[in-house]
Amino acid sequence: MNDFEKEIYEQGYECIAYIDEVGRGCLAGDVVACAIVMPRGLLIDGVKDSKKLSEKKRESLYDIITKEAIGIGIGRVNSKIIDEINIKKSTRLAMKKAVESITTKSGQIIYPDFLLIDAEKVDIDIPQKSIIKGDDKSHGIACASIVAKVYRDRLCLEWDKEYPGYNIKKHKGYGTKEHRENIKRLGSSNIHRVTFLKNILNNV
Repeated sequence: MNDFEKEIYEQGYECIAYIDEVGRGCLAGDVVACAIVMPRGLLIDGVKDSKKLSEKKRESLYDIITKEAIGIGIGRVNSKIIDEINIKKSTRLAMKKAVESITTKSGQIIYPDFLLIDAEKVDIDIPQKSIIKGDDKSHGIACASIVAKVYRDRLCLEWDKEYPGYNIKKHKGYGTKEHRENIKRLGSSNIHRVTFLKNILNNV
């Protein structure tokens, strides 16, 4: 447990939810947030920012984290809403949905009394703290980042089947050279963020 978590507990808060998102910079697919409540003081060996882990390691840690977690909530905002309200507002909305959907394995709703968030603010009436590079500094936020990443990667496998030709299962919707070339060749699909594609489509 780090200093800012100790301070939160010393102030009398009892249930911290840790929040992170994935997919913010993608050209296609939902932005996905995870809000997770972990047992106080639990440290799972190997947990760190999901971007610094191999896919295989993330999958194995995902299984451990979801088994140990007291409660997990997932929030998703799709490409249509991202185009309507912008990615920052969509990220915050996904985080809010995640917080509001935290449940135990038996389906009991959990109401956290404090939020620790990776570099964002959640538009919800719960005391909260934004941590820059939180997935590096907080074990709980790193757990949230791993769950969000694995959850979204699994969605990408489904999107790849629904929208063949873009190879979403490989690049996960990010703007790789291959993805950009496929967009130029095929145009956008229903899950592409049109507001993110102007430079690509204008140069076709």
